[in-house]
Amino acid sequence: MAITRWMSWEGGVDLAAGTRPDLAVPNALVRVARVAHTPLGSAPAGLLVWQPDPHGHPAVAGFVCPDPAIGAWFGPNLFRGTPFEDAPALPAVIEIDVRLPDAVAAKVTVGGHVFEVTLTDLGPAGAVNRPPGLMPFAQQGVEARAGSASLKVDGQAIAIHVPALGMSGAPGACWSPVGLYAR
Repeated sequence: MAITRWMSWEGGVDLAAGTRPDLAVPNALVRVARVAHTPLGSAPAGLLVWQPDPHGHPAVAGFVCPDPAIGAWFGPNLFRGTPFEDAPALPAVIEIDVRLPDAVAAKVTVGGHVFEVTLTDLGPAGAVNRPPGLMPFAQQGVEARAGSASLKVDGQAIAIHVPALGMSGAPGACWSPVGLYAR
């Protein structure tokens, strides 16, 4: 089978967390990379969902990228058949700060908000090879689970609860220096 929809990345900072421990679905999702490569080109990119009221509408939700064409590519192509298929492309500035061996951070400025994620106590990096399942694409890459994660929204620290596994099967908080989604 030919692979026609793919994305690879470098410098991924991933957080899928809840603002309450009883939430079945994370209401704080920040998955961004220093650069994402797609069939359309390369740019910093990712997916961000911030739903401060877990029962309300998200305050910010979409694919974040400074390049609108690349940002708009993700939903109908890679995430087709998921709740993110129709998510909008949101213009954003994405900054990744790597402080290895112990920490990484991401800062995303989008929709009048600033999101800051810091991951510390990074575990050993390991190879991953996830078949399609929870998501409709295969995933390969390198990940290091974070022992601790923090989130600030507009400078305010947000109390978060990080599950062992996020929606894609990856750790709820991890550093992914390189990876690939393909379908």
